[in-house]
Amino acid sequence: MSLKLGNFAALGHGIIDIDTGQLISIANGEITKANILNIEKGERGKPGEVRGSLINQKTIGNVSKNTRFGIFGRLTNISELKVGKEKALTVASRDEIRVGQASILCSLNNDETEEYSIEIEKVYLNNNIDNKSMLIRVTDENLIKKTGGIIQGMSGSPIIQNGKLIGVVTHVLVSNPKMGYGVFADTMIKQMKEVE
Repeated sequence: MSLKLGNFAALGHGIIDIDTGQLISIANGEITKANILNIEKGERGKPGEVRGSLINQKTIGNVSKNTRFGIFGRLTNISELKVGKEKALTVASRDEIRVGQASILCSLNNDETEEYSIEIEKVYLNNNIDNKSMLIRVTDENLIKKTGGIIQGMSGSPIIQNGKLIGVVTHVLVSNPKMGYGVFADTMIKQMKEVE
């Protein structure tokens, strides 16, 4: 989220231990790009997922913090991301966010990022305790056709409204894969600033 400083924020939710359901405590780790292998479409009662591979990928950053709001660290190889300053977005404060039309950016094909339309259904302005700050609904027919809506592996997809970054996708509603949650970008930025 911040190429200027070299710090990053990712996912919008923490990485948990599958056996205990608790956040994994990490002293350090690495992030790499992934090769997308296939997409399993989501359906009511069964969340879909993006399946990928990390084989032969270069390290692009170091992870130093895992919280309920995501993972945080420093980028070490920004050039691998192929993101220029022309793609930089201003971060909106939560009081700028409105119910209504927005979009998400998502990579469902290797090295291709596309924009898909969504609707923000509810905004929980006073939420500082978890990563369910906005209730969102996928409206883009192309995305629904590809994925059924929000699927596992889309966490951290930027949410854009009025040309500003307002948050990232965090959860899917298993009962309706077209619906899910996002966390405020200002919450992620606050957490990111605490990374040394």
